[in-house]
Amino acid sequence: MTKRSVTHDTFVLERSYSASPARVFFALSDKQAKAKWFGGPDEWGQGKYEMDFRVGGREISSGGPKGGPVHTFVAVYQDIVPDERIIYTYDMHLDDKRISVSLATIELRPEGSGTKLVLTEQGAYLDGFDDPSVRRQGMGELLDALGRSLENTGVNA
Repeated sequence: MTKRSVTHDTFVLERSYSASPARVFFALSDKQAKAKWFGGPDEWGQGKYEMDFRVGGREISSGGPKGGPVHTFVAVYQDIVPDERIIYTYDMHLDDKRISVSLATIELRPEGSGTKLVLTEQGAYLDGFDDPSVRRQGMGELLDALGRSLENTGVNA
């Protein structure tokens, strides 16, 4: 029998991008633009990717290393203010095990001619299957990938 436990953690990550808030929002809210930067490492296979960007809409992304386990992100958008704020809740799964449930808030603030992005995440990490420090690192890597994508001409508002 699995020993049941929950670990709570809250973290805040900040990034500054040279792109406007509208352009950053587009990279977060458009399915094709987000698919360019949101996902696991290059060596992972990409599974399902769906995005219904509206309040109450869902986003699902799955993939994982060759040979297993499948990592699945299932989000529901709770609040959207164009070019300013996105709030969503999400579950993470390893194969069929739910490993965490989180609330994430992304704030986009004008910063000169660019944007300051502030991500606040509150997580409940379940039964020892996930580690808050690993999530913090992974989210930081995703925000860095967003920055690299914004530097390319392919992500336009």
